[in-house]
Amino acid sequence: MNNKCPWCESDKAQINLWLKDEFLSHEDFHICECLGCGLLYTMPRPNKDKIGAYYKSEEYYSHQENKKGFIPKIYETVKSFNLKNKYKMATAEKTQGKLLDIGCGVGDFIHTAEQKGWECLGVEPSEDARNIAKTRINANIIESEELEQIPNESFDVITMWHVLEHVDNLKWQVEQLQRIVKQNGRIVIAVPNYKSYDGQFYENLWAAYDVPRHLSHFNKSTITKIFKSNGLELKKTKKLTWDAYYISYMSEQYKHHSFALLRGAYRGFISNCKARRSGEWSSMVYVFEKKQ
Repeated sequence: MNNKCPWCESDKAQINLWLKDEFLSHEDFHICECLGCGLLYTMPRPNKDKIGAYYKSEEYYSHQENKKGFIPKIYETVKSFNLKNKYKMATAEKTQGKLLDIGCGVGDFIHTAEQKGWECLGVEPSEDARNIAKTRINANIIESEELEQIPNESFDVITMWHVLEHVDNLKWQVEQLQRIVKQNGRIVIAVPNYKSYDGQFYENLWAAYDVPRHLSHFNKSTITKIFKSNGLELKKTKKLTWDAYYISYMSEQYKHHSFALLRGAYRGFISNCKARRSGEWSSMVYVFEKKQ
């Protein structure tokens, strides 16, 4: 088993949290903080041939379509709003061009971009999600390993919406992003922020740790250093305010509290209020650009 940091490969780390996979397997994991670069990462890390089993759930909404029930209905309503917001974030001040969505799931974001005239390509490791996406979008969908076949400087915009935290080979992924984005192109990364109020409040029951599906855990400092070392400059940060409510709701479920939806709504509201002062939102969007 590889105990090294997935970014700097240091073998010096301290354990920050002991926690369980509350969502599915109830297996034990821990989160280490690298003493070299400060990145938090999940241990033990499942092998590539085993990680897929941790996604096999009817409740894993990111790969599900047309689910019935109150919570899935809320999820779909908020998702529709978020898609419009994400599109504006990703393409602001950009004319139509070529867009790559890594971890495209069932193709929701690509569908939005295609309707606006963008030429799109998707990357998705899940065969089930790829099959759904192919029925609803025009873009080609490839597997992660095929990124290496994409020519240098091919895309004006690259997006990863809550995907980087799932990536097994972090160094390889960032190197590929830097290689295939055009000069003055844009890379948009959305990840949970464990320094948010809800992250600090729920501690080892914070749903956005989502071990072992989330392999790396970021804050502004660590993600900025990672991308800067590959010649990518942080231009701005954005917020995904609805994430605080959903993450807090899931965290309340993990605490087995009654009225989890109401408790989560309250805690998410508090988190967003505090983030207006601190800048530490539950989910952060980082916009990087490749400069000459």
